Amino acid sequence: MLQVNFHPFPKLITERLLLREINTTDAQEIFNLRSSKTIMQYIDRPMAATEADALKYIGIIAGALKNNEGITWGITFADDPKLIGTIGFWQMQKENYRAEIGYMLNDTFQRRGIMQEAISVALDYGFNIMKLHSVEANVNPLNIASAKLLEKNNFILEAHFKENYYYNEKFLDSFVYSLLSKNYKTKII
Repeated sequence: MLQVNFHPFPKLITERLLLREINTTDAQEIFNLRSSKTIMQYIDRPMAATEADALKYIGIIAGALKNNEGITWGITFADDPKLIGTIGFWQMQKENYRAEIGYMLNDTFQRRGIMQEAISVALDYGFNIMKLHSVEANVNPLNIASAKLLEKNNFILEAHFKENYYYNEKFLDSFVYSLLSKNYKTKII
């Protein structure tokens, strides 16, 4: 079975970015991400209505981290600690050496290669440090940018589930992408 230990918290560094632990001082930025109609349009979860909702979400992230059940990094520029996005592994299936990756980025910073940098270093950590065998991503089929990012990183579309998810009084489709460790090409480390 997969054994992970996220203590001490692993900071990840790229050419432009620092991926660091999220804490309560990030509540406003988390609220901005999770209350934005643009950012949340393809994330089929309730939007944050208050900063208290953001703090609750930060608590969920902290709990998963404490119990080694998942890890979420705050994405910042190396020279600015202000959080601009998140990326992490959750829905871990330790018995299967598998985790789901999820991410979001402030729309002001999209289309600049930032999420490509973040996903590269996160996947390196997942495959080389956590020793995952596979990583999956569950994507709303209308989220073309996310699908292209995954495909650029050698993820394969494994399934298109029809109306398998009920949210906001609608049945929605899901794409499930997957990347096996043997098909992963190390890009950073």
